[in-house]
This record gives sequence, structure tokens and C-alpha cells, in this order.
Amino acid sequence: MRYRTLAAVLLAVVAVLASGACDDDNDNPLSPSPPNNTFTFTSMLLPSNEVPPVTNADASGSGTVTVRLDVTRDAAGSITGGSADFTVNLSGFPAGTVLTGAHIHQAPAGQNAGIAVNTGLGNGEVTLANGSGSFTKENVNVTAALANAMVSGPSGFYFNVHTTVNPGGSVRGQLTLQQ
Repeated sequence: MRYRTLAAVLLAVVAVLASGACDDDNDNPLSPSPPNNTFTFTSMLLPSNEVPPVTNADASGSGTVTVRLDVTRDAAGSITGGSADFTVNLSGFPAGTVLTGAHIHQAPAGQNAGIAVNTGLGNGEVTLANGSGSFTKENVNVTAALANAMVSGPSGFYFNVHTTVNPGGSVRGQLTLQQ
């Protein structure tokens, strides 16, 4: 009789422990957190970072860019696409500087490459009347392959701004992922 009572108590303890282990609260500190779906990249834009370095009238210009990349994921957590928002601030340019484009390119420092992500800034859309200014571009499509590459290796990408004086690029900086 004692063994049956002890067995019943042990069974009850095991049942209580098992029900607590299977709750839906998921307060287990070892369980994986959901994947990040927003990434922020920044860069300091300088004429000396262009290849070759800018030495003409735009050489006094500089700026910053913040790129917010929102990604979509499939059920397995793999990135399936994304969209980017750009905030660009520029200063120190000659008065009346006309911007002709702004893009992300896939290449390390010291190398040039074709456009990977076009912000959609149109030729002449922004003029820096007093040599300073800013612009934003939102909801720019980013392919899954580029989004994955940017997240895994941001320093392999650079952002630059093009002007009428420097159609190949006036200021440039490699992207850095913010934590």
C-alpha cells in the first residue's frame, strides 16, 4: 500500500513538472529569439573615398547616409526580399550644386562597381542652393540576394551621391551595420 501511495505521489509530481515544461509562455531563456527584420546601415560620405578621390569644386563637400532596410522572411526565417528608406544629409558643397543620383554599389573600399540599389533620385531633383541640404527616399525595392549580402557583409557595399560636376560620384562611404 505504501508503494502505491508513493508511486501515485511521484506520478503527480511528474505530471505537474511536465505540464509546466509544456506551457505556451515560452519563457525559456535558451529558446531562440525571432529573427531581426529591420537593419540600419550608416556611412560618412567623403570626396576622398571616391575612386579616384574628388579634388575639384566638390572636394569640400561631405555628408551622411542612414539606410533602414526592412526585410521579409519565409517560414524558415530566410530573407525573401526587402525595402529600404534612405536619409541623406549633405554640406560644404558649392552653392547651387545639382545632384544627379544616389545609389548603393556592391564593392569594397577602393573599388568601383555598378549600381546595386538605385534610390530613384532624379537628375536635378535636389539642388543644394546654399551648398547644404538633405533628401529622403522611401520604400525602395531591394532584392532578396542583395538584402542577404548587405546584412552579412555591409562593408562590401558603398553609398555615393553624384553631382553635375562629378557624374561618377562626388562623396562616398562604405556601409556599416548598426547594432
